[in-house]
Amino acid sequence: MGFIESIKERAKQNKKKIVLPESMDRRTWEAVEQILKEGIADIVVLGTPEEVEKNSQGLAVSQAEVIDPHTAPELESYVEKLVELRKAKGMTPEEAKRLLTTDYMYYACMMVKTGAADGVVSGACHSTANTLRPSLQIIKTKPGTKLVSAFFMMVVPNCTYGESGTFLFADSGLEQNPDPEKLAAIAITSAESFELLVQKQAKVAMLSHSTKGSAKHADVDKVVEATRIAKELRPDILLDGELQTDAAIVPSVAASKAPGSPLAGEANVLVFPDLDAGNIGYKLVQRLAKAEAYGPITQGIAAPVNDLSRGCCAEDIVGVVAITAVQASAIEQ
Repeated sequence: MGFIESIKERAKQNKKKIVLPESMDRRTWEAVEQILKEGIADIVVLGTPEEVEKNSQGLAVSQAEVIDPHTAPELESYVEKLVELRKAKGMTPEEAKRLLTTDYMYYACMMVKTGAADGVVSGACHSTANTLRPSLQIIKTKPGTKLVSAFFMMVVPNCTYGESGTFLFADSGLEQNPDPEKLAAIAITSAESFELLVQKQAKVAMLSHSTKGSAKHADVDKVVEATRIAKELRPDILLDGELQTDAAIVPSVAASKAPGSPLAGEANVLVFPDLDAGNIGYKLVQRLAKAEAYGPITQGIAAPVNDLSRGCCAEDIVGVVAITAVQASAIEQ
């Protein structure tokens, strides 16, 4: 069973309620039809009757719960709650109502905050900032979390590297230029995310253009220091660096370039030195290797709120909804 099929089966075993705030996008409704057909999750779609009718025509989506934030009975209580949460920032009832009825992501996050839903997936037609800003303002970070970061689950066809072609790429969606402490935190939370989703041991490579001192540069020093910090904080995680990508994932190259590396060229979690490298890397693999790319999946928020690439297809949305449901199930444990 492949990665996403396994995730779907786990989601079906403990169905969660996931909110999709982008009723104005046809891909959302195509995904809803498939999610309902497969029984992956209970779905709430936010939108006006006009948005729903226009974009869902011809699709079997009648089993989805549709909420119009403008007329929802919970609106006034959500207004009060949002004012309370953001009063230190000068939030007024008028502004709260405007946000909840014009930016559906605010309404979706309020549903999760109040326990009316378990997670949110958005971003098909909105930026990452539009998706994550409301979640950080309303749901906030998980206790003890140093930062929120994002990753992609990459499933490469006909690939023997990684975990039978499955990799986690981080940070590929959020943290622009992490310092060593942040990079170490990304590595640690990415290892935890990989083990939750793939149910296999994480093998974490801290990537660089250098392998074990082959190049000298401040950028290399950052990765070396991040590796030291991560190992010190979590000696139980199988992690090594700094490594070039081939030394991280190809056993024969690892034997030559990094003899003695505990990863031995079998890394399945690739931690990039900055967002440029991570974002470029995942899109190259997605397009050139025809890999499935699910994300950006966030880690560090108190409840699962996940982003989508604006270039996603309906099948991508289905996969991210299933991942979100599995993350939500893990929170209750």
